[in-house]
Amino acid sequence: MSKTADVRSAGRVKHVPMRKCIGTGERFAKRDLVRLVRTPEGRVVVDETGKKSGSRGAYLSKSLGAAQQALKAKRLEAEFEQSIDPADAEAILEYFGRYG
Repeated sequence: MSKTADVRSAGRVKHVPMRKCIGTGERFAKRDLVRLVRTPEGRVVVDETGKKSGSRGAYLSKSLGAAQQALKAKRLEAEFEQSIDPADAEAILEYFGRYG
């Protein structure tokens, strides 16, 4: 039986990966966050699947406020070690706008 077995099997608890939101600084289950990646072309984009390859990745909680905080405090720039293109910032805010 694997260590990541479901709770129903033998009373074991499934491991839940945790990640830190760079906007708010809070820790959440990975599935409750949205991943952002830096593409090989240097763009910062939303990775809805969480599986895009990229040299760097960062996580934001599903809220417009978290995205705004990360952009305003230049946390995305620090995380990706580059300036964020205004078009990329607009696309990120538009994406997170659906969460309110």
